[in-house]
Amino acid sequence: MADKATRDGFGEGLLELGHTHPQVVALSGDLEDSCRAVAFKQQYPDRFFSVGIAEQDMIGTAAGLALAGKIPFACSFAQFVTGKTLEQLRMAVCYQQLNVKVAGSHGGLSVGADGATAEALEEFTHMRSLPHMTVIVPCDAVEAKRATIACAEYPGPVFLRLGRSPVPAISRDADPFAIGQATTLRRGDDVTLIGCGIMVWHALQAADLLAKDGIEARVVNLHTIKPIDRAAVIAAAKETGAIVAAEEHTVIGGLGSAIAEVVVHAQPVPMRFVGVEDRFGTSGDPADLLRAFHLMPDDIVRAAKDVLRAKHAWTPSASH
Repeated sequence: MADKATRDGFGEGLLELGHTHPQVVALSGDLEDSCRAVAFKQQYPDRFFSVGIAEQDMIGTAAGLALAGKIPFACSFAQFVTGKTLEQLRMAVCYQQLNVKVAGSHGGLSVGADGATAEALEEFTHMRSLPHMTVIVPCDAVEAKRATIACAEYPGPVFLRLGRSPVPAISRDADPFAIGQATTLRRGDDVTLIGCGIMVWHALQAADLLAKDGIEARVVNLHTIKPIDRAAVIAAAKETGAIVAAEEHTVIGGLGSAIAEVVVHAQPVPMRFVGVEDRFGTSGDPADLLRAFHLMPDDIVRAAKDVLRAKHAWTPSASH
């Protein structure tokens, strides 16, 4: 299967929902082409609402549509649909627990040349801090399509983080997908690599590299950051004794932080974090940016070897 962006999977899923779920409607902040909602717009013009470059109004409109019994999917660039609309998402959507689905495309560094002002590197933190908000980060286009379809049947607010750049296909149509349930893609007992989005693919590559050194890494696709799959995280901590979190996002308050919140309470083990340090993005080719921000398989390998050294120095008394 050719590499596709997760935004393409969203567009395919939204179009399918148009046929199967008459109550599904879509909204866009003048970016329906970039977010891949344009096919839905063309097929179901009476169920599509373009609000222009007014993301706050879009969320307010989506809230009203949800109150009217519709299932609105509001899409724009991730930075705009989370950064500009935090107040509306907090009070109009999450406070009332409305059935609004928010699709943020061009998340992470995949915006590339658009630079820091359009690169969303903080939205996991913002969205998972909102009560009642579900946060999903698909690893590939197949999973993005399935996640989009699953959102329509999942009650309450959902944020779906999508990317612009093509990513290799990891998932298959027959693979199970359930919101809130992580997927183990590779077995291993030495260390666990937990990723979301493009970093799942990088974690699998890192596991292959580690295997050459006799290190068997478990790879977990934690596509739902909230509600987090506590059972999968605790099992990884107990069974492997060391965890590396990998995300195309700031390490402050994102995937790694969510995992650490579980681990520190239930099963303390050494952890390392692969992600964007405390800084903004910058312009450049997406592939070059992933290297420059140390989000490549080699970076995960280094983190894994580092956390293994900490694991071997870990004593039973230190865990109490």
